[in-house]
Amino acid sequence: MRVYIGIGSNLGDRKKYIRQALERMCELMSITRYSKPYRFPPYGFTHQPDFINMVIEGDTGLEPSHLLSELLQIEQDLGRQRAARWGPRVIDLDILFYEDITLFVNDGANPLIIPHPDMHKREFVLKPLADIAPDYVHPTLHVTIRELFDALKK
Repeated sequence: MRVYIGIGSNLGDRKKYIRQALERMCELMSITRYSKPYRFPPYGFTHQPDFINMVIEGDTGLEPSHLLSELLQIEQDLGRQRAARWGPRVIDLDILFYEDITLFVNDGANPLIIPHPDMHKREFVLKPLADIAPDYVHPTLHVTIRELFDALKK
């Protein structure tokens, strides 16, 4: 199944944390494309270091909930502390798309919403995603990533 994962880091050796996360994700999927890394100011809570963000495309046999569990484990293993919403983090891994499915599972602590509900409002997601999948059609908004990115820039 084709997936797109957003990756971000703004604490410590950001490139190292991203590299370690990518190495671990290779155990979960075959990564087929990488965006280049971008530096972005923080979103939401702005008094923190800038982020490095990127997006990968991969193929996985894991079901969405299992993939989320594995990504959360990678975050935890790399030292992610979930203290404040939009707060600083050593690594952040988000499922943006899983094929063209829409899914909402709320188990309490870690709800799984696919496609990612706010991605169309965030340059730090759309810019790297447009690098690797500009013609991908958002399954609920029914426009391409390029169109979403162009609309956001206006």
